[in-house]
Amino acid sequence: MDERVNREVLHEMYQRTRRVEKGLNERLKDHGLYSSQWSLLFCLDRFGPVSQTDLWKYLNVEAPTVTRTIRRMEANGWVERTEGEDKREKIVSMTPFARERFDAIQRDVIAMESDLLRQLTEEERHELHRLLSKIE
Repeated sequence: MDERVNREVLHEMYQRTRRVEKGLNERLKDHGLYSSQWSLLFCLDRFGPVSQTDLWKYLNVEAPTVTRTIRRMEANGWVERTEGEDKREKIVSMTPFARERFDAIQRDVIAMESDLLRQLTEEERHELHRLLSKIE
């Protein structure tokens, strides 16, 4: 594959990612959240309480960025941090406030995702997933 095609494919992926994030932020606005905050809540729902280190590694985001997001969410009542086994380790979990709202937020996110993917057949969705998972 030539460099031009590589650039075009990756540019298209970048542009689509920005559109997805913009659409997600628009849907989350009524809940008082941004896409980066939703990512954290999604992980906490999926994995349960988790260390800050595990969060930034899983999300592939720099540690200071995750720390700032967690602080903001903590101040707004979405998450709480507790000490882990190692005093330096912080465990992040959803608050009851977040847990009460999670299902409604997730319904809005799922609706947005369905809107974005509605033009793809189920087979195409599986193929897209397969192809994206091959990119490292």
